Amino acid sequence: MPNSNAKLRSNPRGGQEAGRRELVSRSLQSAQHCLENQDFGTAYAHYLLVLNLAPELKTPVKETFQFTLFKWAEELDSLARIQDLFNCYEQALELYPNDEVICNSMGEHLFRMGFRDEAAGYFHKAVKLNPDFADAKENFYRVANWLVERWHFIMLNDAKRNLTYLRAIENAVLSGSKSVLDIGTGTGILSMFAKKAGASFVYGCELSKTMYELARDVVAANNMEREIKLLHLKSLDIEIPKHIPERVSLVVTETVDAGLFGEGIVESLIHAWEHLLLQPKPKNQDISAGDYGRVIPASATVFGMAVECKEIRRHHRVGMQEVAGVCLPNSVQFFSPTYAAAGSEETVEPYTTEKLSRIPGGYRALTEPCQVMTVDFNNLQELKSLAARKPWKLSLPVTEGGILDAVVVWFVLQLDDEHSLSTSPSEETCWEQAVYPVQGLLDYSVKTGDTVMIEVCCQDCYLKIQKISSLPSECGMDFTDRDDTLSLGNEAELCNALAGLQTSTKQDGSTPVCVLESTEIALLNDIAYHECFKAAMSKVLLLLNPSKDLHSMDVDGHGSGINLQGNQNTSSLGVDPDALYILDVSEGFSILPIIAGKLGPVRAYSSVEKDQHQAALHVIAEANHFPKETLEFWLSHLEEESVVLQRPKSDKLWTIIILDVIETSGLIQQEVMEKAAISRCLLHSGGKIFPQYVLVYGMLVESESLLLESAVQGTEPTLGFNIAPFINQFKVPVRVYLDLSTLPCVPLSKPAELLRLDLMNPLLNSPSREVKVQICKSGRVTAIPFWYHIHLDEDHSLDTSDESSHWKQAAVVLDEPIPVQAGDELVLDVQHHKSNISITVKR
Repeated sequence: MPNSNAKLRSNPRGGQEAGRRELVSRSLQSAQHCLENQDFGTAYAHYLLVLNLAPELKTPVKETFQFTLFKWAEELDSLARIQDLFNCYEQALELYPNDEVICNSMGEHLFRMGFRDEAAGYFHKAVKLNPDFADAKENFYRVANWLVERWHFIMLNDAKRNLTYLRAIENAVLSGSKSVLDIGTGTGILSMFAKKAGASFVYGCELSKTMYELARDVVAANNMEREIKLLHLKSLDIEIPKHIPERVSLVVTETVDAGLFGEGIVESLIHAWEHLLLQPKPKNQDISAGDYGRVIPASATVFGMAVECKEIRRHHRVGMQEVAGVCLPNSVQFFSPTYAAAGSEETVEPYTTEKLSRIPGGYRALTEPCQVMTVDFNNLQELKSLAARKPWKLSLPVTEGGILDAVVVWFVLQLDDEHSLSTSPSEETCWEQAVYPVQGLLDYSVKTGDTVMIEVCCQDCYLKIQKISSLPSECGMDFTDRDDTLSLGNEAELCNALAGLQTSTKQDGSTPVCVLESTEIALLNDIAYHECFKAAMSKVLLLLNPSKDLHSMDVDGHGSGINLQGNQNTSSLGVDPDALYILDVSEGFSILPIIAGKLGPVRAYSSVEKDQHQAALHVIAEANHFPKETLEFWLSHLEEESVVLQRPKSDKLWTIIILDVIETSGLIQQEVMEKAAISRCLLHSGGKIFPQYVLVYGMLVESESLLLESAVQGTEPTLGFNIAPFINQFKVPVRVYLDLSTLPCVPLSKPAELLRLDLMNPLLNSPSREVKVQICKSGRVTAIPFWYHIHLDEDHSLDTSDESSHWKQAAVVLDEPIPVQAGDELVLDVQHHKSNISITVKR
């Protein structure tokens, strides 16, 4: 605890001054006494009094005041006294308005409570106050990804998209639409397009506080703050004349996502037509554009096709019945959230998104593109009828046989009669496509002449593609009927057709359904991961318990584990006094405890939290003939869930502790080294942490794509408007969820070891390291992708850059490209702080 015995300077003033000094001195002593007794609330109150009475003490007591504030804040947080907590921070910031540590701590509390906009403001301020403050930088980088999503950079760098919108807006304004409302203005670029085109009145609304403030700065920097009125409002809350004086003649918007409707464009345009726009142009009447309302984009056409794609498949379907000797019984059905969304009454996004042109392993079209629907954004009745419209069926004839993995969807935005934008996977576009994975079929194979059936509806502001099925060619039925009526020859034809229809398997109440995140399904499909853990755990168990009959185990990880006969003969494994204790605290769903349980006399503890996941693990354990006591759920044993790492029993220690070291995104898990330090104290002699150490590898590359996805590149792509300096404040130096196998880049060096993180031997760790890298190809270094070799022990390791790995990769993107020649040598200054890796390039 910091020392707060600060002394007042003598000041020869009267009795009033002496009294003040006496009160301050006593309050300091009381504060110190309270700290010794851990009465942080009273200590905090004493320090407030001291600092208000004696501002000259701010510097000497600053460190102790911070300590007291943070301890009292933790206590208030645990008591759910949220308002009191924030009041304390506001008082502290009045005393220390430029203290980066207090700003950062305030942001952390706000972020934990879900106030991301407000948290970002405090993190950003802390970084501005001290650019070298590592904690604040890491916090700001994490929250920046939430507040200013990465697609803002990609779209603003898409000059074709920007120019197409500009031309359409110019056409509308020049034809007479002089009052413009920009819904979801973002950076304000469409509003500025309208003003540049000559609109008399321009209004922009933005719900996000961060984006609203960013737009204000952008508009002011482009000298349009007096000509564009920005509103920090959802468009549904705009009222006339409270916010804008009268109805406008033009609404411009790009509130569309990969599935077209996911950002609420239908709801916002219905409201706009009813409350904010002039009436639409009457048919067959020639009137001025300024006298009627219109929308840009004018309409959209949605297309879809069925595809085979191994990458989509491994993230949404469990593709095997046995993993590292563990049987996955048919009685457990695994699904990803998109499948659950199809039959859910909750508002859940029913698709995922992928940039198909860069998906690992590529994809194969099984059908021709099919028009799914059209929507006229200038037709109020059509917009209102979308949600009420009954689902309709479409049939997609199979043109190439394969495995039915997904239906992918894209659209063409018709901005006006002359200008359009396509999000097709065959186009050079900043857009991703919507992916509706196929799940729950009995057979996923299709052949030429078969038909893929889909049901389409617009519900909860989403375009839903559901009930995806396949119809063999011999059935000979045509389901293409948007009115959902079937015309069949006779009842026998209907029965034969339905018998051949491969529809989703129906779940009854007795079959456990386990919904996993797509990353968890990819992990379950990662064979190398589970075999590697099995072999490493076998090695430890054999060394620590050589007297046990474990000869049937395959230590190299190619067998099915201990034979079932032996397992049945040791049915009292759970109460074996010599049983070894294994704890898996990896994130999400994991079958590693069950793999461990098949290796011999162990007590395996899983840290999964969800009831659904625990039920699935119970069924898997029973199917593998586990004694009931072999698998337990660790969190149910804890009195305080926040302290996960502790002894299994008062007189026992762990044999193996499995930690999650690397996030699926490609980053190091937060606080992993702190967890490793605690874990080392909980291992008995010969026990191990898995992994034991991690090596970070990286290489220098030239990648224009990473530049465009990380920061706006000057004013050229934004057609001369000054946006880059403002939005680039929210750029982050590390890009995550990358696939190196498909990343458009040119390697300029060979892979090099950058850093070692040792969880078993901390003396081998260093927070920084300089690495010399030889350039093997001339070019411009724009980024340094990195990945990991995860060593469970010296003999067993995993490479997160393998294409079959469930992990993605990450990359540090340089602020400025560095020209290099073959034969040059660069020095990389590699820093590791908590979960953040920073790399600085030196000549």
